[in-house]
Amino acid sequence: MEFSQLTIGDKLPNSEWFTVDQAKINEFADATEDHQWIHIDEKRCREESPFGMTIAHGFLSASLMPKMFEQVITVDPKKNTMLNYGIDTLRFLEPVRVNDQLQYTFEVSDIEVKPSGKLFKVAVQVNIKGRDKPAMIGTFLTLLLGA
Repeated sequence: MEFSQLTIGDKLPNSEWFTVDQAKINEFADATEDHQWIHIDEKRCREESPFGMTIAHGFLSASLMPKMFEQVITVDPKKNTMLNYGIDTLRFLEPVRVNDQLQYTFEVSDIEVKPSGKLFKVAVQVNIKGRDKPAMIGTFLTLLLGA
């Protein structure tokens, strides 16, 4: 789908499934300097965690949103540039356990015309394969420059 052609209420295709493995969790811990044991200490998690295994940082799920969004939309680089503009709402509802598979769903909830382009509010839900409760819900803001 061409991003500049989206309208309010448009539901985009789902992203591909993405596996959150321990290497990805460790990389995120290193990048953010958040080395809390619940994320990186596999042995301790087996013994002490209520989940019995490591869990991903909530913000790892949030930080994957642009990658997953780019899987389902196209942007003409000669006409437009996409910029992250922020997050209006964000809730982590279910922990993402190591090796869980995530899939992102998107719906355009609002579009605001700005002097530099269009500001898209996109409702995002992150589903975990095999679970009823989503990992995350939120409203992400993306500015499409030149639109």
